[in-house]
Amino acid sequence: QVRLVESGGGLVQPGGSLRLSCAASGTMFSIKYMGWYRQAPGKQRELAALSHSVGGITVYTDSVKGRFTISRDNAKNTVYLQMNNLKPEDTAVYYCNVGFTYGPEYWGQGTQVTVSS
Repeated sequence: QVRLVESGGGLVQPGGSLRLSCAASGTMFSIKYMGWYRQAPGKQRELAALSHSVGGITVYTDSVKGRFTISRDNAKNTVYLQMNNLKPEDTAVYYCNVGFTYGPEYWGQGTQVTVSS
């Protein structure tokens, strides 16, 4: 069983920054990808950023390109999301997502990010 613990959400003014962290623990073998999804009120969950283990390929949704940066500390099985120049439309619950080459994917419990003046 894999457990994901997220931290770093909160309230920030437009133009501000936050860094989300997600630490994975438990029995793990061959992480395929680590990423962040988000779900705003009344909207479907969408991918924000994803980091593939092979090749270090990263993927971002268009609305966050140039503002968000995903990174990983593989020794700690931790993924980060640095969010800069935050906008009110970034307000959402952010979920950590980890997938394995052999086995199911896992989701964190979610952390609230609110961008408001």
